Order: sequence, then structure tokens, then C-alpha cells
Amino acid sequence: MVTVVGVRFKKAGKIYYFDPDIIEVKSNDFVIVETARGIEFGHVVLGPRDIHKEEIVAPLKKVLRIAEDEDFNTHRENRNKAKEAMTTCQKKIKEHGLDMRLVDVEFTFDNNKVIFYFTADGRVDFRDLVKDLAAIFKTRIELRQIGVRDEAKMIGGIGSCGKQVCCTQFLGEFNPVSIKMAKEQSLSLNPTKISGLCGRLMCCLKYEHEAYEELLTKIPQIGAIVKTEKGKGTVIDSYTLLERVKVKVKLEDGTDDIIQFQIDDVEATGEVDLRYVKGNDDNHHHGSEDLENLDD
Repeated sequence: MVTVVGVRFKKAGKIYYFDPDIIEVKSNDFVIVETARGIEFGHVVLGPRDIHKEEIVAPLKKVLRIAEDEDFNTHRENRNKAKEAMTTCQKKIKEHGLDMRLVDVEFTFDNNKVIFYFTADGRVDFRDLVKDLAAIFKTRIELRQIGVRDEAKMIGGIGSCGKQVCCTQFLGEFNPVSIKMAKEQSLSLNPTKISGLCGRLMCCLKYEHEAYEELLTKIPQIGAIVKTEKGKGTVIDSYTLLERVKVKVKLEDGTDDIIQFQIDDVEATGEVDLRYVKGNDDNHHHGSEDLENLDD
């Protein structure tokens, strides 16, 4: 076991582990740490805890010190410089006529590098732009192309639920989301209704996915012939979260009736009425192959 603390460098950013060494680090402290790209200012979101060595990406860097007043001032200055650099870079992009959209600018804590995040439809030849920026800022320049999900995370906005998008609030990493999740939750497959601000499938489709998968293993599929207290019938609809099915039952007098039952009150016979079975691609109990893997 190894003692570590979890540090974030951006709000809702990925959590990285560091060795607190002999420093008494507590949750919610601000610290100065050594990273692969230099010295950085971070926020401790996970207090000291013991984890298995297998969970660590070696080498484990150390916490250098608890942030002091001078460090906070440096961090604020870097953020102000980043705003100015944003304007400067946008002017240079326009001058060079580059087809790219600048999303964010970040100065490393030690001012060893300036990172410009951008999106573009394809590859961009920004060599001349880098030369101009290096001459202006007199430090190392990195232009990093990001995906649309990362762009939405950096910019933020209001989702269709009326709240701030999850990726900006608390999602440290993006999980793969597929059209199968929408199908299993019986959601509309209209792209405009299940896509987020980034244009990809909404991350929240993942939240209830495991619960739906577990429930769907218990619920008879559409077209299944089941035994009920009223007699044999065919499942014509289902309500996953309610754990109920709608069954067309053949009554003793020869007439049909449609009745809802709890899934515990019906017993599958193994038979299927093909008149009620949709194609495999549309069967919401058996989702089709993933439309796309949205893990950027």
C-alpha cells in the first residue's frame, strides 16, 4: 500500500495522485507539486489515503509544499496573462487565416510553457503561428487540438435539463456512451433530444445504464408468451423502472383483454409470438451495436 493525495488542476478535471511525503496535507488544501510538464498549482480533493501500487502510474511525484500567499498571487497572475494571451492568439490566427477555433489558454505555474487549446475539423499547419507566439511570449509554446467534448467541458453551458453541463461541474473523465444505452432506456432516438452541447450523446445516459441492464434481465421481451393468473398471454409492452409488463391475455370466454402485471406475477413459457417482435435492431431489450464510441 502507498499513501497518496488526490490533486486536481482544473475544476472537474482529472484527479492525479501525489506522494505527500512528510508534509501534512489535508483535503481542500492548495499545493505546489511537480508534474511531467513542470511545477504546478493544484487543489487537494482527496485527503491522504492508502491505495494499492497497481493503481499508481509510476513514477509517483511528490508534493513540494502547501501553497503560500506568493503562490496564490502567481496563480492569479497566470490566469490574467492567459486572458491576454487568448486575445493575442486569436488575432494571430486571423492574420494567418487558419481554420481553427481557440478554446482556452493555460500558463504552467512556472511559466515554462504556454498551452493553447483549439478545435478544428482537420489537421492545421500552425508552424508559423507557433513562431509568432514564441516571439511574443518568449517561452515554450504548445498548441493542443482537443475534441468537441473537451471543448464543451472547458467552455461550459446549460444542458437540456436546465442545469450546468455535468462535464463542467463534476465529471473528471469522459466515459464511452452508446446509442444502446438510449434504446435500453426507451428514449427517443432523435439525435437532437439525446445529444449534449458538444453534439455527442449525453453523458447522463450512462448514469442509469447499469440499473436498466439489471432490470432488463428480469423483464420478458416484447412478444414473449407468459403465464398469468388470468391465463396465457403475450407481452406487448413493458415499463422497466416500474418492473411491470402489459400483457394481452386470452380469457376463458374467448375474448382478449390487456392487463398490466408486475414481473413477479408472470412466468415465461419460452414461447414467442412473432407478430409482436420487432427487428433485432429495434428491440429495446437487445440494443444494436454501438452507434459510436464517444470516449475522446
